[in-house]
Amino acid sequence: MTIPQEGDVAPDFTLPLDDGTSFTLSAQRGSPVVLYFYPDDDTGGCINENQEFSELRSAFADRKARLVGISPNTIESHQKFRKKYNLLVPLAADPDHLAIEAFGLWQLKKLYGREFMGLIRTSIIIDAEGKVPRIIRATRIAGHAAKMLDALDEVLAGKSPARRK
Repeated sequence: MTIPQEGDVAPDFTLPLDDGTSFTLSAQRGSPVVLYFYPDDDTGGCINENQEFSELRSAFADRKARLVGISPNTIESHQKFRKKYNLLVPLAADPDHLAIEAFGLWQLKKLYGREFMGLIRTSIIIDAEGKVPRIIRATRIAGHAAKMLDALDEVLAGKSPARRK
């Protein structure tokens, strides 16, 4: 599936969270949601990214935004990962790639001349009406969570990409 375009309605999904509950995107209507998709628990960049989002969790909550990390790892992996690094953001398990593929993020990647299928590290803001006002690929992990918080502020202020100059 292709990545939704900014302005599209976000594809709905339900995934289990590491705390034993589940997350359904459509049930979040009325409040913004920030989803960050990361490739793998307990790896360098993913540790840093999850720690940065955890540090800013209260800032996202102050804006009434639901923040959820999603990877293809299992619930058990997420639980160990959260405990090991004292992570504060709910982590959704997507080993069957339901949300990952719905957002078009399972793609062919190249690393050191080798090709393989994998998750494209991306964060997506869904507004209170369920539309996608912002999609940002995490090309640099350091500072990505802060970049998403800034993007959320722009969305909440009514600044769409077309209006940003």
